[in-house]
Amino acid sequence: MIDLIAAALGALLGVGGTGAIMTLSGAARRNTESREAVIRLTSAVESIAGKLEELHQDMRADRKEIYTKLSEHGNRITLLESKGR
Repeated sequence: MIDLIAAALGALLGVGGTGAIMTLSGAARRNTESREAVIRLTSAVESIAGKLEELHQDMRADRKEIYTKLSEHGNRITLLESKGR
């Protein structure tokens, strides 16, 4: 009878240990996948930030050019209006 109980306990411990190992390996795999996903997302965000900075610089240069041209045209209009009087 004791042999039967010992065998049952051994089987339960073996199944429980295997289940625990499978759970731990699954958790480790999910942890690795999560870490890789975070790395990919971080890289994507950094890339987008770089592209936004480039866009901001381009917009700043365009705005400067537009305001320079508007100022020149304003000066020309003022000159033409003063000559017409």
